[in-house]
Amino acid sequence: MILAAVLIFGLAAQAQRIGVVDTDYILDNMPEYRVAQEQLDDLAVEWQKEIEQLFSNIDELYQKFVAEAPILPEEEKRRRQEQIERLEREAKELQRKRFGRDGDLFKKRQELIQPIQERVYNAIQEIADNENYLIILDKSAGTAVAYARSRVDISDDVLRRLGYAPGGM
Repeated sequence: MILAAVLIFGLAAQAQRIGVVDTDYILDNMPEYRVAQEQLDDLAVEWQKEIEQLFSNIDELYQKFVAEAPILPEEEKRRRQEQIERLEREAKELQRKRFGRDGDLFKKRQELIQPIQERVYNAIQEIADNENYLIILDKSAGTAVAYARSRVDISDDVLRRLGYAPGGM
């Protein structure tokens, strides 16, 4: 009886498969992901330049104010200080709006990248269901995979399922 239970448990354990994927590798081999990532990078650079220009303009106003402050009437000093402070707040607000949590860059990333990631995860799920994998680990997502035989890495299968040639970088 105990021998039969051990044999059944052993056979059941062998039937359960574990797979490993590298979603970074998969995404890097998808041209539309690279294009989307380049668009995001270009937007980030453009927005960063815009913000740096605002802060540069504010710095110029401040330097001019410091140089002229000794000869300015108190009312004009206060007006310029308020103007500089207002411009700083606006620049910081724009920086937060562009790069903050739930900012424009985050929203654009969701718009461009999320549909691609969903396609990858749907392909992983189809392969897992069709080929009877119990679990799929993503070695690029910080999952601690100390060792994985290359034969359990299904990243190339996912790429083929998505219609791409593996290693086609």
